[in-house]
Amino acid sequence: MKLESLIEKATQMRKKKVAVAAAEDAEVLEAAASAAEKGMAEFQLYGDESEISRILKENHPELSEGNRMKIIHTDTKAKAAEEAVKAVRSKEAEVLMKGNIPTAALLKAVLNKEYGLRTGNVLSHAAVFEVPGFDRLIIVTDAAMNINPDLQQKAQIIQNTVGVAKAAGISNPKVAPLAAVEVINPAMQATLDAAALTQMNRRGQIKGCIVDGPLALDNAVSALAAEHKGVEGDVAGAADILLVPDIEAGNILYKSLMYFAGAKVGAVIAGASAPIVLTSRADSAESKVTSLALALCSAE
Repeated sequence: MKLESLIEKATQMRKKKVAVAAAEDAEVLEAAASAAEKGMAEFQLYGDESEISRILKENHPELSEGNRMKIIHTDTKAKAAEEAVKAVRSKEAEVLMKGNIPTAALLKAVLNKEYGLRTGNVLSHAAVFEVPGFDRLIIVTDAAMNINPDLQQKAQIIQNTVGVAKAAGISNPKVAPLAAVEVINPAMQATLDAAALTQMNRRGQIKGCIVDGPLALDNAVSALAAEHKGVEGDVAGAADILLVPDIEAGNILYKSLMYFAGAKVGAVIAGASAPIVLTSRADSAESKVTSLALALCSAE
């Protein structure tokens, strides 16, 4: 399965609006322009009107005017975040996208008690990877939001990610809570949490997926490795979702897939009342468009 199928899916759905906070950023506008040209979405651009207009006219004069790109001027980045979040809250837009603004400043608006996008759930990051040599998409969570999640937070992260997996076309995702070993060791908290999550899934507390762990990475993704080690189960060697024990493990796995394996990725923040696209300056334009597609599919 290819990430391109997400872009194709997004172009075939009802066209949605994306609210971009502090849109005066050439790379973000490049991704927005690409998505608009593909017919994926329309954009409401909040921020410095003169700077946004200048970037669009220089790079995308065909999009600088018209309903695909609407510019709403704000005096500050904080106000841009507030107005973009309010647009999503009021259903004027269905996806929120980060522009030239610190992540913390955008999340402050997202979590605002009066106009934010809180649901009472944990916010979590889900990255959907197309890894060379693999016949399926692999989802890594959480590599960016939760530093050291406890058992209840991990359960919510799984539930958030199941929604993202379904948007990516995986109807009954297999979830592997990762650890260094496949057995329960009281000295290793990741193994205890994995065992508890497995039982929570079996008792219907975590729905819409199959959870089985603890599993080491090799046994989660390689049927051959699982067979060699005698690890059995529905998830062994066939995991769709890799639940990492903490942010360090997630960050290292994410970047290893990118830089060592040459994987392609699209990522989204789930758990709010609407999907959030938090792109990094290090992300390629292709990755930003894929992330937009994933968010648009998740909003459906």
